[in-house]
Amino acid sequence: MTPEQLRDLYDARLRPWVEPDPAPGVVFERFGHLVRVTGRRQGFVETGPDVGLEGAALDAAIALHRDHFAARGEEMEWKTRAHDRPADLVDRLLAAGFEPEEPETVLVGVAAEMTGAGSAPAEVPIRRTEDPTDFARIAAMESAVWGEDWTWLGDDLAREVAHDREHFVVFLAEADGEVVSAAWLASKPGTGFAGLWGGSTLSGWRGRGIYRALVATRARAALERGAEYLQVDASEDSRPILERLGFAAVTTTTPYVWRPSRPSPADA
Repeated sequence: MTPEQLRDLYDARLRPWVEPDPAPGVVFERFGHLVRVTGRRQGFVETGPDVGLEGAALDAAIALHRDHFAARGEEMEWKTRAHDRPADLVDRLLAAGFEPEEPETVLVGVAAEMTGAGSAPAEVPIRRTEDPTDFARIAAMESAVWGEDWTWLGDDLAREVAHDREHFVVFLAEADGEVVSAAWLASKPGTGFAGLWGGSTLSGWRGRGIYRALVATRARAALERGAEYLQVDASEDSRPILERLGFAAVTTTTPYVWRPSRPSPADA
């Protein structure tokens, strides 16, 4: 399939996707072409490639969702892609007080073609885990990689696995008892897609094939769960590796985030 065909498939099957059985306390709500997710670490709005609103109606929708999370004292993310319509969506998000975060490249690959992506060194075994203690260790590794407090990740992984261990699968790579990398798979039933998340690796262990091995491990897990395609929102560090493995870049994605500490334009 061409990158354009893969993008069309991605749009048709995943945008927007409503989880059929969300974790307790998580609520998915449809608003036309938009889906709002409440009850996670931050609020979230996902849309189809065409938001289905323009002008004042779009401004009102943006304000509606922003104010919903403002009332809860929570930040929120509105996820955009480069090919979204209308063309002035980003301008309107900026006018409503949203701020862009780093863009990422959306890549799609065929799961069956990724099972041989690579293997980790013998001294770095990869294993699946459902242990909350391991999730806390993964969070500590992520904190070290990014220089930020990622303690919240341990709780997030524990909650997702406890709720749906069949479709949410976590793997870690260890060396001498230390977590050096970790990654997880979120299979999306009914779509034929599974998302690849994580993959961060401690700096001293990069360049040894661990990331590629985690791709292969998750590709096999995706196939076991009936997913034909893999989707990744990749940083500039990961994108070249994934493209060499055969993933196709189909678009870019930029999160636009609103935080309660930033007054809305109406209050400024």
